[in-house]
Amino acid sequence: MRRRAFLATAGALGVVGATPAFAGGHRVLHVRPGDSVQAAVDAVTGAGWTIVVHPGTYREVVNIPSDKADLTLLGAGRDPRDAVVVYDNANGTQKPDGSGTYGTAGSATFTSAAPGLTVRGLTLANDWLRADHPDITGTQAVAAYVTGDRSSFTHVRLLAHQDTLFADTTALTAFDRQYYRDCYIEGDVDFVFGRATAVFERCHFHTLDRDVAFKPEGMVFAPSTARANPHGFLALRGRVTSGAQDGAYKIARPWVPSYETTARPSLVVRETELGPGIDAVAPYVNMREAYPWQSMRFREYRNTGPGAEITVPENRPQLTDPEAASHTRAAYLSDWRP
Repeated sequence: MRRRAFLATAGALGVVGATPAFAGGHRVLHVRPGDSVQAAVDAVTGAGWTIVVHPGTYREVVNIPSDKADLTLLGAGRDPRDAVVVYDNANGTQKPDGSGTYGTAGSATFTSAAPGLTVRGLTLANDWLRADHPDITGTQAVAAYVTGDRSSFTHVRLLAHQDTLFADTTALTAFDRQYYRDCYIEGDVDFVFGRATAVFERCHFHTLDRDVAFKPEGMVFAPSTARANPHGFLALRGRVTSGAQDGAYKIARPWVPSYETTARPSLVVRETELGPGIDAVAPYVNMREAYPWQSMRFREYRNTGPGAEITVPENRPQLTDPEAASHTRAAYLSDWRP
């Protein structure tokens, strides 16, 4: 793939400039099939750039470092399916230089540590498949690994199997904020996970069918919120559908990493339609017995659908109305209004 990107004004698609042009106060780069999204990122100098990704499939790894602040990635098509960034590394994939495997975070197709990132109208995917690599046991294969504060995703499709979206922070002590609106997120095991303060508004979560003989087949969320952080993951006014049989999936399990054993994962799912793929009787499960989900901050509020039916109340802790007032987009994002 040629590592280049076009420079053009926003109003003159296809016009190639020798230097970055200014449009509405922003410098704009255009990327088309045959070009490289990473090359465009590398060309960014300073804050406030926009990269317009034209329809096509870009098979590459994209890494946005922390010094590319307030960057916007904008899909130029009418549908996020039109512009796709995809690759196929997994946790256990050997690096080409022989220095070891990529690890979970390193497997990501798209990585960003930049504050103020905005992504709209794109598909970010990791198409690594377990069936194609029976020799690899590290099967986590991340589509997007995001750590920068004020990272916003709108009308973005995030596709993978295990560990699709790693919504994390820049440091163990940081409470970096992320906002996802009208996104489609697909996977199987722990496919939305991490330590970030993250709001998922009107998002569609879809659980895939796994060829396994046991249950659960997987979990939607696996938060690892720092104990000191009052806010973890908040999913509101969304829906959860499934390609698996009824009751095959859990809503969540708590992730307490070995490198942060004081974590106290936090998840609130409210006003969300839970389809029959969610186990309504026991929707939460432990990742490790030493850290039972009941000791974590898992709550629900006014959810609907067959997966939200309360049959065993102690298995479905609910927020009271006064408590729900503290679990809103504004409360989680504070002074940031994406």
